[in-house]
Amino acid sequence: MPCSAITLSLATVAGVVAVTLLGIAFGTDNWVYIRVDRKQIQEDMASGVGTLSAADQERFESEAIYRSRTQGLFRTCFPESRPKGVDLYLSPVETYCENINYYIPDEENLTKTFSEELMARLHMARSMIALFIVAFFFIFVAFWTGVVGCWRRSAGNIGTTAALMLFACLFSAGAMGLWHGVQYFEQKKLNEEPYYRSWPPLLQRYSVAVFDWSYFIAWVGVGWVLISALLFVGASICLKRESYSEKRKNLPYIMPVYPTKSSNGGYGPGYGYNTYNYPGPYYGSQYGGYNY
Repeated sequence: MPCSAITLSLATVAGVVAVTLLGIAFGTDNWVYIRVDRKQIQEDMASGVGTLSAADQERFESEAIYRSRTQGLFRTCFPESRPKGVDLYLSPVETYCENINYYIPDEENLTKTFSEELMARLHMARSMIALFIVAFFFIFVAFWTGVVGCWRRSAGNIGTTAALMLFACLFSAGAMGLWHGVQYFEQKKLNEEPYYRSWPPLLQRYSVAVFDWSYFIAWVGVGWVLISALLFVGASICLKRESYSEKRKNLPYIMPVYPTKSSNGGYGPGYGYNTYNYPGPYYGSQYGGYNY
């Protein structure tokens, strides 16, 4: 089996796996799991070890930060119990969720009141979504250039596909980097509600945030995009070698082409004069011949 057929098949499979994993990660809500031990908080409050203010006790039942939850790119969901004061809806996977607000569009002009750090977090979050969308666009275009390249067995088209997949890898990896930047701002920089540093000490003590399965699938998807790009590079190199090899095999069968009467102004092959229409002896000729 030719090298190009093997590498093209592997590159295509890797590309399908990559876009599937990135699509699943992009659309699911399990990037971060925040576990809140409500039972332990209540026990500490009852024993007097830790206390919440009167306002915090009211918030204990009504606000989302006191509930275990999963967070994705677009939604925050509550798989265990629902806060009473939050407007929720049922997601496609039968979990009650609320949307993450990116303020697009900002109809009430609320972002004007944001602090500088909060605006930096918002810009990173918006850019993260934009980079993921651009990465999917590159993968979509790479699909069509790959189809054309396979159909025509064109090394140029396959090389273009490899470049597009590499761009998709870079943009998706950049989006993951921005996602980590958003998490850093939410946990380490921002003192505004509802972020970690604004929580009461008792809530901070009994809350744990861990990366969830959507996050790991996203990174695996980025890796598969890179693998697909490298395999398309290999397929392009194989196609070039096979094309060169075919030309070398056909070289002995190329027959030399000599000039003809139509191509040299009426002269014979390579002589510069007419070899067929010269004056020859004839009967009665003064040049001799057969004179009777």
